[in-house]
Formats: sequence, structure tokens, C-alpha cells
Amino acid sequence: MPQLPPPLPTNRAFVVQFRAQPTGEPLTWDGRVEHVVSGQMTHFHSLAELLAFIRRVLAAVQAP
Repeated sequence: MPQLPPPLPTNRAFVVQFRAQPTGEPLTWDGRVEHVVSGQMTHFHSLAELLAFIRRVLAAVQAP
């Protein structure tokens, strides 16, 4: 039987919410992101801002 991958750690979980956009409009990276365990949250207006927040939080998270 194949071995299952280890469970995903909750200290590395995020909720990403994107702002609704009118139909037919080009995609924009606009919304909010929250780290599930710590509750740290920020709004972002670009993919770079979203990824920067995630990287910053993950850098501070200890591996389980």
C-alpha cells in the first residue's frame, strides 16, 4: 500500500479572499490574506504583496 503524505501543518495555513470584480474586467490581485493560526492579516493589491506577506509569516513559523 502506498504511503500517504504527511498531513499539512495548520501553522502554514492561510485564508485568501479576493475582491469581487465586474464580469469581463481583467483580473486584479486585490483582497485580503489571513494567517489562520496567528490571525495576522493584511490587505494586498498585487500578487507581489500577497506573496511577500505569506513569505514573511512563514519565515517566522517554526516547523512542527
